[in-house]
Amino acid sequence: MSALLVPPGRVPSVGKGPVSLGPVTPGAYRDFLASPAGRALGPGFLQCPSWADVKEGWRARLLGWGTDPGSGALSGVALVLLRQFPGTRRYFAYLPEGPVADWADPGIDVWLTPLLGHLREAGAFAVRMGPSPAYRRWDASALKPLAGPGRRLGDVLASEVDPLGTAVAERLRARGWRRCGGDGASGDGDAQPRHVFRIPLAGRTTEELWSGLNQEWRRNVRRARKEGVEVVVGSAAELPEFHRLLGITEQRDGFRLGRSLAYYERQYAALNAEEPGRMKLYLARHRGEVLAAHTMITVGRRVWYQTGASADHRREVRPSNALQWRMLQDAHALGADVYDMRGVPSTLDPAERAYGLLRWKLGTGGQVVETLGEWERPLGGTANQTLYRAFQAYLNRR
Repeated sequence: MSALLVPPGRVPSVGKGPVSLGPVTPGAYRDFLASPAGRALGPGFLQCPSWADVKEGWRARLLGWGTDPGSGALSGVALVLLRQFPGTRRYFAYLPEGPVADWADPGIDVWLTPLLGHLREAGAFAVRMGPSPAYRRWDASALKPLAGPGRRLGDVLASEVDPLGTAVAERLRARGWRRCGGDGASGDGDAQPRHVFRIPLAGRTTEELWSGLNQEWRRNVRRARKEGVEVVVGSAAELPEFHRLLGITEQRDGFRLGRSLAYYERQYAALNAEEPGRMKLYLARHRGEVLAAHTMITVGRRVWYQTGASADHRREVRPSNALQWRMLQDAHALGADVYDMRGVPSTLDPAERAYGLLRWKLGTGGQVVETLGEWERPLGGTANQTLYRAFQAYLNRR
């Protein structure tokens, strides 16, 4: 992992003493994420130091802030990925689903201002970040009956509007940040999914999770069991089979992730080197053949179903339902608070192909969560504004 060296900044924190911001070591960063204070902030896997080793074409920087970052006294951290703008020595800074910060504290300028100052000195002309608070939630039980032609999530009254998400959005707008893709419900301007599907696990028994599945899901899990579908945890040796099935899935379902086998091998190696078992590959076998394969990532008390793949044949034995039920049980056994099934589309129109993915996840009885999405801003000055506009045009041409 490469680093851009910049001097640490210092800014006073009212009532809390001085707060410093500067580079931190991977060890100090990981220790903070594993600490009670770090776990309480709910860090995602895209903010782990290992994610820098997954992403090619980006330079990485680990930053932390607190009363004494050098000695590990941290209150927040950020993995910053820097993409060089061709033909210049300037960078676009990206904090995927980060930084790991206390967004409930209204005094975000204590760390946000020096963070932007660091990035400007490091040669960044613009910054994109993904604040963690949720914005709106829809219960699965409320959404499924409301599907219809032309309908989208934004047309349905949310089960809950998160006041913290609303407050953070207002604070960012007041500081010149712009929500990528605007405030529409689609989130098309985001690199990471704006809408995700989450199943709460905290305080629930396995029996309650089972009863939370709809009738179709329970029937499919039973069918897989009756047909002899076996779910096992694989290893790196099975990644080529997972990638082969992923290609079949992309062609069948009309999407394209565009990730090579080397990408998943690098991801598996990097995440598990950081913490053994952080990334697992689950396989569903039937009559000795792998019919489906899903990846799962664990950080602290959060678990993600990241990517799923399945064959075109023998779908009637329901291997993917069997996989998800096993993964959900394993996440519960790990003591996770939430099982995150990652992105879902914003459409509620059954005629749209993408709705099938949402419908499948709705059957688990969780919630669609609209996050705050990703936010951008240039780092001041005419030159940075010009570079930012040129960079946007460059991305649109790719």
